Amino acid sequence: MSEPTRNARIAIVGGGLSGLYAAWLLERRGLRDYLLLEARSILGGRILSVDASSLVPVPTDDRFDMGPTWFWPDHQQVLHDLVTDLGLRRFEQYETGDTVVEPAPGRPPVRMRGYASSPASFRLVGGMAALVDALHRALDPARIVTGQAVRRLSLAPSHITLHSEDVAGRAATWRADQVLLAMPPRLAEHTIAFAPAMPWTLAQSWRQTATWMAPHAKYIALYEAPFWREQGLSGEGRSACGPMTEIHDASMPGGSAALFGFLGVPATARRRMTEQMLRSLCRAQFVRLFGPLAATPKAEFLKDWAQDPYTATAADQLAQDTHAPAPHAYAADGPWRGRLTGIASEWSPHFPGYVAGAVEAASLAVQALQE
Repeated sequence: MSEPTRNARIAIVGGGLSGLYAAWLLERRGLRDYLLLEARSILGGRILSVDASSLVPVPTDDRFDMGPTWFWPDHQQVLHDLVTDLGLRRFEQYETGDTVVEPAPGRPPVRMRGYASSPASFRLVGGMAALVDALHRALDPARIVTGQAVRRLSLAPSHITLHSEDVAGRAATWRADQVLLAMPPRLAEHTIAFAPAMPWTLAQSWRQTATWMAPHAKYIALYEAPFWREQGLSGEGRSACGPMTEIHDASMPGGSAALFGFLGVPATARRRMTEQMLRSLCRAQFVRLFGPLAATPKAEFLKDWAQDPYTATAADQLAQDTHAPAPHAYAADGPWRGRLTGIASEWSPHFPGYVAGAVEAASLAVQALQE
């Protein structure tokens, strides 16, 4: 049996950063007649910060990013202003010291002079999820529904009906005048049925837009102290051997020391490996790069985004590691014109795939609603 239909002027599909920021903007502008539907049981989307605070003896914001990690205040002004408005603390990525490079299989690692990023990259105290949490706290909780995956959008002259289901397969329906689609274009095209169908060229462009983070896996190891810094190392590493290709210092001020890396093993190959096997290979690589103290982390975390059904599709298993150009966010003509707008990061004109892109795309859509 389906639940009673709920109505709203605006429905937001997706509770990642773009969806939450859109809701925040709507409330600030006095438009409180909205509903936000999120398929997962938690908010944040591809922003996921694992909590390790229980591992330290004093209270701390000891959270580590399994998804997006950095932002660049020097050229992402709107995101920088949001971080400031919400009172969040930021800190510059640690890059002091040499980089360790594994040039080829069978060859020992070598130290090379490190280079500081320009412009400087920053992280948030408490992880990028601190941004999600701050927006969530500012919203009306009655307007947010988790555990509802939207499967179909049906357009009528006076409204759009959103058909969703929970993890048990129980159906629910919702009605709205307009829909803001806060999920990656490819995922939306793959998982949502549109009635009537979206224009073919638009649907094809969404299908061909790579989803940032979808093919990635990320490993984090936590330690009692940043022993690599005592060796004059920045914690950065590059490797042609793997399993990780790019490594950085992930330590949290006042919290645990940490290293993280992006796995270069293709998603199709990772599917044939156990998580225990991948963790063991990552630990062994840290030992090669940073010495025997890396062998025994006090905690470790692995997130394979390619196996996340609310992030990746089959097309993402072989996807390239690129930020795709933004497709059109709405239908230029036909019945869907003016009724549905894409607001996920991939639709950002200037920062597609980045955290700043989620803020930009949502801002542009909310602004257009009031014009």
